[in-house]
Amino acid sequence: MYRRKRLNLSPLLSKYNWGKIIFFSLVGVSVLTIIVFVWYSRGLPDPGKVQRQSGFSTEILDRTGETVLYDVITDQDRRFTPLSDVPQSLKDATISIEDKDFYKHKGFDPLAIPRIIKNVIVNQRLIGGSTITQQLVKTVLLTNERKISRKIREFVLSVRIERTYSKDEILQMYLNEVPYGGGTAGVAAAAEQYFGKEVKDLNLTESIILAGLPQSPSRYSPYIGEPLAYVPRAKEVARRMREDEKITKEQETQVVSELDKVVFRGLGTKIKAPHFVM
Repeated sequence: MYRRKRLNLSPLLSKYNWGKIIFFSLVGVSVLTIIVFVWYSRGLPDPGKVQRQSGFSTEILDRTGETVLYDVITDQDRRFTPLSDVPQSLKDATISIEDKDFYKHKGFDPLAIPRIIKNVIVNQRLIGGSTITQQLVKTVLLTNERKISRKIREFVLSVRIERTYSKDEILQMYLNEVPYGGGTAGVAAAAEQYFGKEVKDLNLTESIILAGLPQSPSRYSPYIGEPLAYVPRAKEVARRMREDEKITKEQETQVVSELDKVVFRGLGTKIKAPHFVM
């Protein structure tokens, strides 16, 4: 009686052949990555132009030229502030909640790619974690359209920006461009809008509140959504900072106890001497 011989795959799947399969797979992925990078680099904005030259508020000063009386707002209330004027607590809070590996990665988180692919295939949604560099790209250089091609361009531009600027320069641009709700963009305008003070004078609790707003300004801003919607978000920021050893457990507890007692500046006029400018 004729018996069909079983195909013996053992020699084909030896350690040597597995090594070759893995090697050529990696080569193929690398070549494909280079092709995609070059293809989507065509026609992209110049990373060297990422620093916005327009859209900042115009300040009206008093006769001495020192006191700001009024801000003439353009599309958004935005004022430039150097990174050296941003309190360390705000920088730490932003990095902890938005991109804890900011100073380690090269523009994007490789571990986020499988999540993005899964969301596209399983959930049919283009969502996934974005680094601070990617958020800067979306804010300044690209639109917010939810397309795979746009996400790829975002990756490409993020890598190019990381090659063009230092980490501190990228963080400075991010903190000057990201929206904080209430018609503000950038930490200087946000500090004035919410707390009526310069960004360098923010305390830990105020820094933590501001760091939590960019993820969804329309949801967390006390001027737009629920008045206390910022509280659970700020608690999350404080927890992340404690886990990253940026603050102590005692500081976290203190911040949490202060959150629902914070008094925000009203959304009234910003004219300090209306009789002078009218």
